Amino acid sequence: MATATTKLHLSQIAPHVVQSEIRSMSVECDRLGGVNLAQGICDTEVPSPVVARAIEAIHDGYNIYTRLDGVAPLRQAIARKLARDNGMQVDPEAEVLVTSGATGGLYAAALALLDPGDEVILFEPFYGYHLNTLLSLRIKPVAVPLAMHTWELDLDRLRASITPKTRAILVNTPSNPCGKVFSRKELEAIAELAIEHDLFVFTDEIYEYFVFDGTEHISPATLPGMRERTITISGLSKTFSITGWRIGYLAADKRWTGAIGYFHDLTYVCAPSPFQYGAAAGLMELPRTFYESLSSEYQLKRDQLCAALTDVGLTPAVPAGAYYVLADVSRLPGETAREKARNLLRETKVAAVAGTAFFTEGRGENLLRFCFAKREHDLERACELIRSLK
Repeated sequence: MATATTKLHLSQIAPHVVQSEIRSMSVECDRLGGVNLAQGICDTEVPSPVVARAIEAIHDGYNIYTRLDGVAPLRQAIARKLARDNGMQVDPEAEVLVTSGATGGLYAAALALLDPGDEVILFEPFYGYHLNTLLSLRIKPVAVPLAMHTWELDLDRLRASITPKTRAILVNTPSNPCGKVFSRKELEAIAELAIEHDLFVFTDEIYEYFVFDGTEHISPATLPGMRERTITISGLSKTFSITGWRIGYLAADKRWTGAIGYFHDLTYVCAPSPFQYGAAAGLMELPRTFYESLSSEYQLKRDQLCAALTDVGLTPAVPAGAYYVLADVSRLPGETAREKARNLLRETKVAAVAGTAFFTEGRGENLLRFCFAKREHDLERACELIRSLK
């Protein structure tokens, strides 16, 4: 029988890193047969060249481990894509790593470049995986709040958050959960502080093609003085609707990629081999119009969902990018955001996520996050159910 002094216990960090509220709501939504706007599953159609090449790769026998940095066709396609769309020049043989999703890229990079006790600044509202990745590695996340609803950056607050223990700033643009797209002016200010204090900048740019109203996505690595200190992380999960394939990537100076690649190999070995070939085919064969259509298609979906929320008094903060909406749900019953989310699900069968999942304690209690990366008929149904609110 276990006693208080037993060595059979959880790690010190385990009680602080629990199942995400996103996944909890997804489970409850499945139980009720509802429409899941909680999780960013992105269950839209996969482009045909991506599917065809993955299947062909399986039949061709590409079912074993790859090089730890990924297959050559995908690394080369990523390098061409970064040059074409991001203005980044990288060596596919030394500065590109294929990773097990963008989350795997961040995890490996943090293992390789940061130490327990280091501090990393991230902006609030934040993506829970970013926060919990840092916590799991005994790295201290320091949240810098953005202005509520407008999501403007308070540069003075950011500057005041930097301490001698700060090693990096984590920038998610376009952002999950609020859809903020950091402006050039904001990124230049962040870059100036990173250079002044000799900090790494980790980016998560996985929603880079989901930008609306003519908003420009800028990769921080392209700013003056930022190439060697920026770890650019992205992936194809959202762009090609292949979230279950786990195909991410990162680009970094060759000083860092060796160690990052080692830790990724140690943790994940490699991203699935045939899926890498499928992703490479997508990058090589899909025309520029494909990416442009993503922006226009998802802007329409954004407007459709925001209109439904507005009609029932759940005021949305209209996002400039990504495919999530944070809405003010003060009018819903419940003392907490978790209660409001569950009451909404019970009444409408639409699942959303409590805003508190994206804030430090005390913020986000009147917010819910809704995902609009859904098939057309599912999003239409969700909007009809939302409008049924009394």
